Amino acid sequence: MDPSLRIVPANATKSASIKDTANSLGLHDSLRYGPRSLAAEVQTEGGLKGRLENWEATQDNAKLTLQRNIYGMHAPMRLLMERKIVTQGKNPFADAMAPSNLHLDILMGRDESIEPADIFLGMESGPPLDIQEELRKKGM
Repeated sequence: MDPSLRIVPANATKSASIKDTANSLGLHDSLRYGPRSLAAEVQTEGGLKGRLENWEATQDNAKLTLQRNIYGMHAPMRLLMERKIVTQGKNPFADAMAPSNLHLDILMGRDESIEPADIFLGMESGPPLDIQEELRKKGM
């Protein structure tokens, strides 16, 4: 847990370019910085992808830091401990129910949001909805 109140994820760390690793003659100093890698110098992805991948982690880190500042160190430690217990525990009803972890959703604060995975869980693997076949079975 990084004690940061950052709301938006930070930009990805940029690797050293030829400008940063040049010696007095303007050439890359491979003895100090290792062999030059053009692939590391060329950035093919924008910063948006990295920010979207780290969005939930940054939001969670901000919430835990706020809890630490308001309630003390015990609040985020307790919450992290409860999350660990819930994720490691074996659900005795896992065979009879759909694979979801409601306890972890409550601890993460996702219990009040509806996502497509909540609605369409298991629909892609269920029986196909063919109305004509159902009518043939009924004899209509």
